Amino acid sequence: MNERKRALLAMILACVIWGLSPLYYKLLAHIAPIEVLAHRTIWSATLFAGLLMVQGRQRELAHVGRPLKQGAAVLIAALLISTNWFVFISAVGSDQATEASMGYFLFPLVSVLLGRVVLGERQSTAQWLAVGLAGLAVLVLTVGLGVAPWIALILSGTFGLYGLLKKRLPLGPVVSVTAEVLLLCPIAILVLWHFHSSGGGVFGQSLQDSVLLVFSGALTATPLILFSRAARQLPLSTVGLMQYLNPTLQFLCAVVIFAEPFSLWHMIAFPMIWAALALYSLSSWRQEKVASRTSVAPATSSTT
Repeated sequence: MNERKRALLAMILACVIWGLSPLYYKLLAHIAPIEVLAHRTIWSATLFAGLLMVQGRQRELAHVGRPLKQGAAVLIAALLISTNWFVFISAVGSDQATEASMGYFLFPLVSVLLGRVVLGERQSTAQWLAVGLAGLAVLVLTVGLGVAPWIALILSGTFGLYGLLKKRLPLGPVVSVTAEVLLLCPIAILVLWHFHSSGGGVFGQSLQDSVLLVFSGALTATPLILFSRAARQLPLSTVGLMQYLNPTLQFLCAVVIFAEPFSLWHMIAFPMIWAALALYSLSSWRQEKVASRTSVAPATSSTT
């Protein structure tokens, strides 16, 4: 198997793990989301820190906080990703995984908007139409259900801002995430101390729950490592399209396995979002194709 096929397999596996993660968190629905989050943070930190030590890269963590501006960015990123994790865990546990999947469908389009507003990036007319269509879908759902899809908006917003910060951080993905979860560990420890001191802590009370909570570290680390390695080998368009496998599987888990309600308004809004994603992906693919042609053209002409 060549490197490209291995990278593609790693990307598929990462997206499948993310997409099927609602099945795991559903098993922990009887536990307070904040307690699950605390365990996810601690066991992720343990695994990531151990990985860096095995690689002999632990010294890289000492430079994460310098300069101070970079350290502040890592702290904000940590707060954003922990908020994202908490909302997702809560959504699955409260039978709102359908709306959570919508958040990850919306994420690429939120990134387009943030790229324009914050970074001044230029988008094509088709990409702006995609953003507008997704916005219209959210409006339809808000009017139809009488309430905005806050879970989807928070998930897409926090993940979009998280991605924006990570784009500007000169740190590798493993080092960055390790620093983030380590920063969150003191809060996680306080949360678990509160639960256990009041006699309500789950860890140690049930073997199944304890194993599942420990496993949250691997569930967090494995797909991220697979994704970061695969992204280096695959074209950006391939990476972007493959990521839609994640919310698609989440959506199927919610509707098919969890049998969550799927109203007429969802039937209208979701196809609008899918159409927006198709339009956005097609436009991005065309742009990348044109860019690759123009970069090859000078080299070709110089050899003839």
